[in-house]
Amino acid sequence: MQLQHNPAHRISRGAPLSKAEKVMLMVHGRGASAESILSLSEYFPDPNLAFVAPQATQNSWYPYSFMAPTQQNEPGLSSALGVLGTIVDALHNEYGFAYEHIYLLGFSQGACLALDYAARNPTQYGGVFGLSGGLIGPEGMLPDYGGNLAGTPVFLGCSDVDFHIPKERVQESDAIFKSLNANVLTKLYENFGHSINDDELKIVNAVLASGSF
Repeated sequence: MQLQHNPAHRISRGAPLSKAEKVMLMVHGRGASAESILSLSEYFPDPNLAFVAPQATQNSWYPYSFMAPTQQNEPGLSSALGVLGTIVDALHNEYGFAYEHIYLLGFSQGACLALDYAARNPTQYGGVFGLSGGLIGPEGMLPDYGGNLAGTPVFLGCSDVDFHIPKERVQESDAIFKSLNANVLTKLYENFGHSINDDELKIVNAVLASGSF
């Protein structure tokens, strides 16, 4: 599957980008849509917050598991990372958001993508929220990311028995983000489904309100 994504295929919600004080880039999962991930915005009622969500071609950012050999997920993976980069650059350079006022949130495949983008492009973001996700790459072959997230709050929330996301990869991602100088909170929810729960939403809101957990 030759997936190529267009950064112009995105929608927004919340405060107007021209007036918002902060912005959340929201990344949908496989088989979902920009509209579906934006529906979470109702749980983040900050009137000064804008939301932006890109739309993946054929509703998938890359064709195989996030732990498949990387080349199997190309060119979709690189294209998807490029979409996030184009949007972050536009938010910073065109709309004037400081990086510490840009938040990244993804669910499932979108969580993997958001986390990987942040690890590959480290700076002081407002927060990075990986809901049911982990860093992308085959077992034992994650890259040496390097760089400094400068205390960025990074939240990893996942079931301890998620069929798609092994808890070991969540724990490995935790260690890598700590090595990148992020402020990491990881929660593995016992016997929880591949979904989003109220506790995760509370944690996101805490970071939005105070800049920390």
